[in-house]
Amino acid sequence: MMPDDQAMSEEWIVRVRGREYGPATLETLREWKSEGRLLPGNEVRRTDADTWMRAEEIPGLFVDPASSSPDRRRTEPPLQLPPRSFGQILVETVRIYRRGFLQFLCLTLLILLPSICSQLAVALTQAGSEPAVGLRTLALGSLSLLLSMVSIAMMPVYIAGIQILTVEIAGGRPCGLAAVLNRAVRFWPRVAGLCIFVYGVFFVLMMFGLLIAGMALTAGSSLFLAFLALALLVGQVWMFGRFFATVLFWQQFAVLENAEFFDALRESRNLARSGSHLPWFQRPLWRGAFIASIWFGFVLVVTLGPEWSTLTHYWNQLVSTQDPQAFMRQLTEAQQARGFDLAGFAPSVLTKILQPMLGIAFVVLYLESKSASAPRAHNADAFQRDAFR
Repeated sequence: MMPDDQAMSEEWIVRVRGREYGPATLETLREWKSEGRLLPGNEVRRTDADTWMRAEEIPGLFVDPASSSPDRRRTEPPLQLPPRSFGQILVETVRIYRRGFLQFLCLTLLILLPSICSQLAVALTQAGSEPAVGLRTLALGSLSLLLSMVSIAMMPVYIAGIQILTVEIAGGRPCGLAAVLNRAVRFWPRVAGLCIFVYGVFFVLMMFGLLIAGMALTAGSSLFLAFLALALLVGQVWMFGRFFATVLFWQQFAVLENAEFFDALRESRNLARSGSHLPWFQRPLWRGAFIASIWFGFVLVVTLGPEWSTLTHYWNQLVSTQDPQAFMRQLTEAQQARGFDLAGFAPSVLTKILQPMLGIAFVVLYLESKSASAPRAHNADAFQRDAFR
């Protein structure tokens, strides 16, 4: 018997959420795959074997023989999640973070340790008593710059690693940190390019907002400039919202579905704007906005809370000063005299350690939104009814 004929004659059992379906031939599995009811992460086994494997490991089922590079092919969503309320998404986020805390912490250290060392080098530079730039200052400055570049360079690996590790933990599959890093590194060029584009556009929009604020402050009694600033502000908010919707799920599509640069942005926009049949607060876009708002609110409280009295003091000086240049010089000297403040640095470290929860929440939201947009593919009862009709 030829190998292809032997593969066609094999029968398989599929397990979805603990329920088994089959036996099914390879041709039937292909039909289920084309209908969206069989995904790469589903557990399968041959009828004459007791060992379970993933459906993507069946030769010729998910791999396109004409594809010359398996790493470049698009893949299906890696996991099934039933529809969940917003509260359940948050609970699942905490559960996943708690189960993989050490691995998420190691991923965070990839960018946190170089950043800490860079700031320590800057503090040592400022602690020098010599005003002139010497060899020690130059060496510490170069080291600080190098460590900052290392931290930035590791960001794509950190982002991709969170996506991969979250899916593995949510699916109940053990996955070592080395395996996660090995898979994450392969996405570095694509994720790095998307990071530059996404964060670059957000930076431009923020600068645009600052320019509008400056225009409003300098408008004085000019009614025309005041209305112009208001119109520009409305336009800036509209552009920010449109772009936020476009990039809401770019990380998930770029990593979990192996989508190319523009495909990731297009699919992210489509998924974010889906769910028009649902109440507005259950749509992916608004849930994503709620998750981002909760996180940024937490960061503001943790970061600005301990410094609130100092910030209030500086603000009062700013609005009452007659010499802004002298005030800025005084502020710079006070910051240099303060040096490296561990108490002030601790909130920043805390937010970095907890930041993977933001990525986890968006992965869970992405999986839940994909399930809601294709209920037949993620409903076990529909799977059973269709498989045995």
